[in-house]
Amino acid sequence: MHVYFWGTRGSLPASISSSMIEQKLFRALRLSRQYVLEDDEAIKKFIHTGLPFDVRGTYGSNTSCVEIRGLEEYVLCDAGTGLRDFGQACMQAKTAGQSGRSRVFHLFISHLHWDHMQGFPFFTPAYIPGHEIHIHGCHKDLEQAFIGQQAAPFFPVPLETMGADIFFHVMKPGNAYPVAGMTVTGIRQNHPGDSYGYRFEKAGKAIVYSTDAEHKQAAEHSQYEFVRFFHQADLLIFDAQYSLLDAMDTRENWGHSSNLVGVELAVRAGVRQLCLFHNEHVRDDAALDRVLEDTRKYLKIFDSSSDLKVHMAYDGMALTL
Repeated sequence: MHVYFWGTRGSLPASISSSMIEQKLFRALRLSRQYVLEDDEAIKKFIHTGLPFDVRGTYGSNTSCVEIRGLEEYVLCDAGTGLRDFGQACMQAKTAGQSGRSRVFHLFISHLHWDHMQGFPFFTPAYIPGHEIHIHGCHKDLEQAFIGQQAAPFFPVPLETMGADIFFHVMKPGNAYPVAGMTVTGIRQNHPGDSYGYRFEKAGKAIVYSTDAEHKQAAEHSQYEFVRFFHQADLLIFDAQYSLLDAMDTRENWGHSSNLVGVELAVRAGVRQLCLFHNEHVRDDAALDRVLEDTRKYLKIFDSSSDLKVHMAYDGMALTL
């Protein structure tokens, strides 16, 4: 299985301003003084080897949407604005004549806040007859939330007029469900209005998607429950929107966690790869780079013998298990 990130921001999309681009260009040109860039190949090499990620790239702007690849049908976690880009990519592949593309889409919704649903009205495959869209979640009012999002006066196209066949599946946390050749299990998480994490298992591999979850230090029983849920996952996609100080102080009870708590839970659970996710929308690329560096340093302090790999999610990132 492979994982591709279409949207990684938390709470709302985060655009890149012209001043941010100007700062990147300035830093790139300043660093280029150390190199002799006589032709295009030299320039390309400099971009890929001479520039840090926060200068040559970006962590992105879309809200939550993650695709699990390597399956007969499409499987995605959450329907944030990244879902629009995923849908556009699907249509471009179809136009290019790529054969064997599935017409079945499974969306697993962590919860019903806007940043995890707002991409669905712009999901092109949902407008095309012959497509099947299966929306899975643990909230009893899952279907009504999607209907309401596209009801007047919020959106001009009602859900029922979309061309695809759309089905809603309400899951019970703790139960295992067969979907697209995988076994999927949900867990209730601490977040306003409740959110749910999902564990996907197939052929001895496990991916855990756990965003919008607050882990309180004093809640030992809850932490033990999540250590069990995360146990030996090949990849844990973890909500690390806040710093530890913010999560415990000014933003306590806002329903999000921190990078340091993610490290501790991942190490205790024997996770192989940890991907920090739901990135704070007010942090620019340089700030997120520092968070990633600090997280890796903390891992060495917390457990110097750990072989846990730590990533910071960005739009367009691909990971292989």
